[in-house]
Amino acid sequence: MIRYLTITYTLFSLVSCEKSSQNNKDHLVFRYNHHNNVSSLDPAFARDIPNIWSTNQLFNSLVQLDDSLHIIPDIAKKWEISKDMLTYTFTLRNDIKFHKHKLFNTQDSTRTVVAKDFAYSFDRLIDPKVASPGNWVLKSVENYKAINDTLFEIRLKKPFPAFLGLMSMRYCSVVPKEIVNFYGNEFRSNPIGTGPFKFKLWEENVKLVLRKNELYFEKDSNGKQLPYLEAVAITFLPDKQSEFLQFAQGKIDLLNSLDASYKDELLTPSGKLRDQYKQQVHISKGPYLNSEYLGFYLDSEKEEIQSILLRKAINHGFDREKMITYLKNGIGIPAINGFIPKGIPGFTNRSGYEYNPEKARKLIDRYKKETGNDTPMIRIATDANYQSICEFIQRELEKVGLTIIVDVMPSSTIRQKKWAGKLESFRASWIADYPDAENFLSPYYSKNHTPNGPNYTHFKNDYFDSLYEESFLITDTKLREQHYSKMDSIIISEAPIVPLYYDEVVRFTQKNVKGLTNNPQNFLILKRVWKKSLNKI
Repeated sequence: MIRYLTITYTLFSLVSCEKSSQNNKDHLVFRYNHHNNVSSLDPAFARDIPNIWSTNQLFNSLVQLDDSLHIIPDIAKKWEISKDMLTYTFTLRNDIKFHKHKLFNTQDSTRTVVAKDFAYSFDRLIDPKVASPGNWVLKSVENYKAINDTLFEIRLKKPFPAFLGLMSMRYCSVVPKEIVNFYGNEFRSNPIGTGPFKFKLWEENVKLVLRKNELYFEKDSNGKQLPYLEAVAITFLPDKQSEFLQFAQGKIDLLNSLDASYKDELLTPSGKLRDQYKQQVHISKGPYLNSEYLGFYLDSEKEEIQSILLRKAINHGFDREKMITYLKNGIGIPAINGFIPKGIPGFTNRSGYEYNPEKARKLIDRYKKETGNDTPMIRIATDANYQSICEFIQRELEKVGLTIIVDVMPSSTIRQKKWAGKLESFRASWIADYPDAENFLSPYYSKNHTPNGPNYTHFKNDYFDSLYEESFLITDTKLREQHYSKMDSIIISEAPIVPLYYDEVVRFTQKNVKGLTNNPQNFLILKRVWKKSLNKI
């Protein structure tokens, strides 16, 4: 390990040599790496981060989100919502063109986006033959139609306040019918969109190159056309230490995660950048719409899982602050306020489960006395990435009289067994698909019990269900957030889960990268990014 750190530090000291030998246009190209490969550049398959990040650069939707998760115009310059909250009428810009392609058969090899392009794109999203994993986005839609070239209307089956947030998702991007029809399934590797960058080259599992879209419609506050960069270059190194060494040499501009193999090299236990990297690296952190938790399968026949006393004891029995400091280098926010995370409207400072080992011990003792079970035991399933966290909880709970068995298994196995109800307890993440707290409450609605929905715990509470259903009919945002808060408090009191921490976006960039901002969904937005030219450091 010492030798590895020495090599890493030496590599950082050679950054200036590496930079000086690079082409003087290096500052026009943004480079990053993904551990997992991009499986498709078709927005209908933008299901995971590699696909979402890439298609974010290539496509646009009706609306988009700013860094504070507010809905702002994209291809739609404005919209109206009927009083019954069922009809949404979008007025489209008339100056947006698709990326150039010879198939458009026009003088400038492109054409203007019109409302019927959205009708086609939505038809395709729900087409069983396409089998898009994003078809659920339109499940609340009754119908949609192009009224004329610039008016697009969507009518819902019932009110759904979070609907506009859904329309910002990459699944809802506009695509050109003639290009998709020509390429068929190969549209995945021949994408034509409207985004700030256009497709150039994809060598699968090796590299992906995007070039500036010279026809892009957005401008900055000074009237300068976006994007600033000339190109984006993406590699797919699966090894995280290799990625870190590439970053250390200045060959990539961004590290988007904090891996255990190098976290102590980069950060102090309190989450600060270590002194030797302060001249070369910038760190940024912000809320991430991801709640990490332990879930209990409440339909389990195991007595310990059925006991609310033991579930509450686990919630009180370990120090979340200590866990974040020593196992996460300060990255993350202890989840002591419920399941809804910081960074989304609906989060409150309502008290959840504070660290109280004495209270945990009393709850366990009470369970033992009432049941006659002197050796209660609970098994927690986790993958290797979260093994240290679960083992920390295991050690803490053993001190107050509860035996925890940590079962480490592949994440794919955990997913399958969660859906099948074959895990009594499990470590899981809930990452928001769209920016509304309803997204964090749907996993506890009784009609969403797996396999019909994402209620892995099989939690059921009639009052919770009634509040959840009422929330869809509330037009006042503040009042709806009060409903969300009440539902979150029910989850706290019934303890079907153990909230661990609210995650944070943490990014490391080279010091010459400017304009890269964080957002609570951890989407990569590069249209306003630029790099200072470094002739020498």
